[in-house]
Amino acid sequence: MFDTVVVATDGSESVKRAVDVALDLADRFDADIHALSVVDASEVDASPQQLRDELRTALETTADAALATVEDRADKDVEITTAVREGRPAAEICEYAREIDADLVATGTRGRHGENRLLLGSVAERIVRTSPVPVLSVRQLDPMAEDEADDAPAQ
Repeated sequence: MFDTVVVATDGSESVKRAVDVALDLADRFDADIHALSVVDASEVDASPQQLRDELRTALETTADAALATVEDRADKDVEITTAVREGRPAAEICEYAREIDADLVATGTRGRHGENRLLLGSVAERIVRTSPVPVLSVRQLDPMAEDEADDAPAQ
């Protein structure tokens, strides 16, 4: 059913569960997994000219770290294709999915800038609306609810 899964990551806490779900799904379907992180060009462009190169380098380092986290969370025998792009995140993620003929894009519902969004972050929402393939948006579980579930007696 799924041969190629793209997992979009920015390294934020809210994306970790999406990474785990995407890796599990790829394992179940023996699918190839592609991890993609996008350096948001609008962040770079909005910064003062003298800081742009430094900011771009910092964002690329963050993207590389996010991809390394995906590789660390995967089983050691799983090969993951990684890529860093620069541009508008939703557009780049959708374009990447087209280019590699992906069957699914997995993403968190909120990223680094979406912690204040109620349901979907703006990037996740745009991916859902514009993706050429199905999108699996994975909600981060409430940490308090997870702790309570762990403490609940077994049934």
